[in-house]
Amino acid sequence: MKVMITGAYGQLGTCLNEMSVSFSDFTMDLTDYDTLDITDRDAVSKYLGNNRPDFVVNCAAYTAVDKAENDRDSAHRLNALGPENLAVVCRQIGARLVHISTDYVFDGTANTPYSEKDNPNPQSVYGQTKLEGERLVLKQLPESVIIRTSWLYSDHGNNFVKTMIRLGQERELLKVVFDQTGTPTYARDLAMAIWQVITVSMRNKASWNPGIYHFSNLGVCSWYDFAVEIHKFAGISCKVEPILSSAFATVAPRPSYSVLDKSKIHATYGIDIPYWRDSLMKCIQLIQKQ
Repeated sequence: MKVMITGAYGQLGTCLNEMSVSFSDFTMDLTDYDTLDITDRDAVSKYLGNNRPDFVVNCAAYTAVDKAENDRDSAHRLNALGPENLAVVCRQIGARLVHISTDYVFDGTANTPYSEKDNPNPQSVYGQTKLEGERLVLKQLPESVIIRTSWLYSDHGNNFVKTMIRLGQERELLKVVFDQTGTPTYARDLAMAIWQVITVSMRNKASWNPGIYHFSNLGVCSWYDFAVEIHKFAGISCKVEPILSSAFATVAPRPSYSVLDKSKIHATYGIDIPYWRDSLMKCIQLIQKQ
């Protein structure tokens, strides 16, 4: 069986590849912007037609949330048209598609965790283009699995955890917003969930249950709480001061509440979901070994 990953250089793609050593029944096909432009339908058709993957995991995305506000066309091509191209070609060759989406499809006005049944209402170009990508994928390939996640971090690439460690070592004071609430997601935990979806369905084709799922770690925190715990586990003494979002202006609006209900993916695929602090500690231990 062959698993193809798009966006293989990113945090999630890297974790999926690193963890593939535990799944010897699969061979990996790693692609990114330098090997496959998913916004080019002909290129996607040719590549997948030649390589014939059994599963495609689409980690490619335009994730520059603020930049997207003034670059809608690029965000739309990568977040909407690219996934649509993959869905069309996966349908043609009989491959199964796992597409990664985001909590930004919601407006953040809820006060209880968002389930897959809640109506999306994205407030940013990034969220709007990601939601369009979801809808195009399901239109072209209803048998797809879409996984929405939030606050992704890992020991790879650039992310909030590594930024807080770097800034905490450079400064005596950091100001971090406390009125945005959600749940961090350790990319290795999400990668393991994706591998479980794939392996369960490989063993039993009837166990492939398409649709939209939510995945993040368990628990709830603000960005301020997250930063405090990062410094605690990293042994950093920098003072962290809580501030309102209004004091930290951004081009694109952020959801004030983006906690996701993970009960569906747990019940459907039997996925155990770690608590966010436990996963954060594991990640920081890996970072400190680098």
